[in-house]
Amino acid sequence: MNEPPQRIGKGMIYAAWLLVLGLLFWFFNYFLDKQHNPNQKPSTESHQDGTREVILQRNRIGHYVANGTINGQPVVFLLDTGATRVSIPEPIAVRLNLQRGTPMRASTANGTITTYSTELDSVAVGLVELHGVRASINPHMQSDEILLGMSFLKHLELTQRGDILILRQ
Repeated sequence: MNEPPQRIGKGMIYAAWLLVLGLLFWFFNYFLDKQHNPNQKPSTESHQDGTREVILQRNRIGHYVANGTINGQPVVFLLDTGATRVSIPEPIAVRLNLQRGTPMRASTANGTITTYSTELDSVAVGLVELHGVRASINPHMQSDEILLGMSFLKHLELTQRGDILILRQ
């Protein structure tokens, strides 16, 4: 007669452990994501003179990673002043419904590759938004992040202080 309550008790203990493990997994996953991308909701300011600023925090390995949008679709950017254009991994380009344009040769750290030109209707990080941005679709790039290159950054004023980068438009 005591077996059913014992089974229920053991089941509750297992369920509690699964809940605790699930919460720990969620917490540490959130913590690691926040360390990699501290700019999931970039801090923005709009001034009376019409200038707009986005304030980015450097991540734990020294990069500026930030959430943003391309053509209104959410993406994750890695700021790269060494990239001539915004460089989009092909799987992300497919998700964004971008069309391959003219083939181009690009010199990368891994050698010369073929990429494809495209033009983005809009690129935004926080309140900073540009239209008609030149980009390239990179079929060789295996990343979930888009390189936010100079075809976007050259239109902004960049100020770095310590671990903070301010993008001003």
